[in-house]
Amino acid sequence: MVFLKSQIAKIDKLLLGLVLFLTLFGILMIYEASSITALRDFKDSFFYVKQQSLGFLVGLFFLFLTSKFDYRKFRKLAPFLMICSILTLILVLIPGIGIKVLGARRWMSLGLFNFQPAELTKIIFILYLSSIFSEKPRFPSFLLVSAIISLLIMLEPDLGTTVILIVSGIFLYFVAGASFLNILILGVSGILGGIFLIFLSPYRKERLLTFFDINRDPFGASYHIKQVLLSFGVGGLFGVGLGASRQKYEYLPEAMTDSIFAIIGEELGFIGCVVLIFIFLGIIYRGLKIANSAPDRFGQLLAVGISSWLGIQFLVNLASQVALIPLTGIPLPFISYGSSSLVVALTGVGILLNISKQGVKT
Repeated sequence: MVFLKSQIAKIDKLLLGLVLFLTLFGILMIYEASSITALRDFKDSFFYVKQQSLGFLVGLFFLFLTSKFDYRKFRKLAPFLMICSILTLILVLIPGIGIKVLGARRWMSLGLFNFQPAELTKIIFILYLSSIFSEKPRFPSFLLVSAIISLLIMLEPDLGTTVILIVSGIFLYFVAGASFLNILILGVSGILGGIFLIFLSPYRKERLLTFFDINRDPFGASYHIKQVLLSFGVGGLFGVGLGASRQKYEYLPEAMTDSIFAIIGEELGFIGCVVLIFIFLGIIYRGLKIANSAPDRFGQLLAVGISSWLGIQFLVNLASQVALIPLTGIPLPFISYGSSSLVVALTGVGILLNISKQGVKT
C-alpha cells in the first residue's frame, strides 16, 4: 500500500488535472455544438455526448494502463506495434472491413463505436521513431516508415493526419540530432509533396484557392471558413454565453469536430479562447518538463514526441480556424468529437505520466 501511494505521489498531477479538465470541457462543448444535429438525426440530443463519454471511459482505462506499464518495454515492442499499425491501415482500405463515409474509408467498426486506425498510428509512429532514434538518427529507416504510412493514409484519403504525422516525425528527428541537410531535404520534399497532393484533388485545390481569396465561391468552397470567422466575430471579447450559440443551428459545418473551437469562440469569446490556449500550453510545458527529467534517451524522445504531436495538432487546428492556413480536417485534441482521437490522446498522456513517475529531479 505504501508503494502504491509513493507511485501515485510521483505522477504529474498537474498534467493529469489539465488533461481531465480539457476532456470534460470538451464533452460539455460537444453537447453545445451537437445537440441540434443529434436531435435531428438520432432523436436524441445527447447521442454524440454519449459516444464521446464512452470514448472518455475507454481512454481513461488506457491512460491508467499505460501509466502503470513501464515505458521502457515499448522500445522492444515498437517494431511489432508498427507492423500491426501498418496492417490495420491496409485492412481499413478493404471494402467490407473499412467503413466508407463521405467518400473516405477511414474507420473500422468495433461494435460500440467506430475506430480510426490512422489515429492509433500517431502514437505508434512516435514510439517507433523514439526507439530507432535512441541510439542515433537513422535516416533510411525514418524515410521508409514515413513513406509507407503516408501512402496508406493518403489512400483513405486523409491529408490532415498525414501532415500531423510527418511534421511530428521531422520534429522528433531534429531533436534526436539529425543533420541539417537531412532536415532540409525532408522539409522541401514534404512541402512539394503537399502541394502536389493538394492540386491532385479538386476539393483540396478549392480550399487552397479559398485561403488566398476568401470571397471566392461564398456559398461553396469558402462557406465553411466564412461561418467560422463569423462565429468568432459574433463572440467578441466575452462571448454570447454558454449555450447561446446560433451557429450550432446547422450554420457551421463540422461544429462538433474540426470547428468546435469556433463554437467555443462564439460562446466564451476571445477571453475563453485565450484561457483554453493557456491550458493547452500548460499541457505541452508539462510534457516537455517530463522529457527534460526522463532517466534515459528513449524516455526523453518519447516525451518530446508525444508533446510535439499534441502541440502540432492543436496549433494546426487553431491556425486553420482563424484562416492562418487553409482549412483542414484536424480535430482539436481532447475537445473535438471523435472516440479514436480521444482514446489515443489519453493513452499518450498515460505514457507521459509513466515517464514522469520514473524521472529524475532537475
